[in-house]
Formats: sequence, structure tokens, C-alpha cells
Amino acid sequence: MNIKSAFIQFCRDEEGASAIEYALIAAMVAIALVAFIDPINTRVTNIFTQIRDALPAGS
Repeated sequence: MNIKSAFIQFCRDEEGASAIEYALIAAMVAIALVAFIDPINTRVTNIFTQIRDALPAGS
């Protein structure tokens, strides 16, 4: 196998493309989580506080 055919085979190989795509998706999800974690945390805390306040006092 000469260098030209090895290079052409390397360019046609798509096995690594899936791993890179998954890594990019994971990075985007991580960025979204970092951006929205505080507002989500605040809303969930408020929901549980409302539930706690609505329950009758301990028996």
C-alpha cells in the first residue's frame, strides 16, 4: 500500500466521526446544564417549600 492510497483510505474512514459527534453533543449538554442549573435549583426549591408550607403541622 502506497502513501496515496493510505491517505485516501484514511480520509474515507468514518469510524472516528461518531465519537467526535457524541463528544460535541455531550459538551453542549454540559454547557446547557451549567447555564440553567441555578434557575432550575431555585424553582425546585420553591416548589418543595410551597409543598412543605401547605402541609399541616407535624402530628
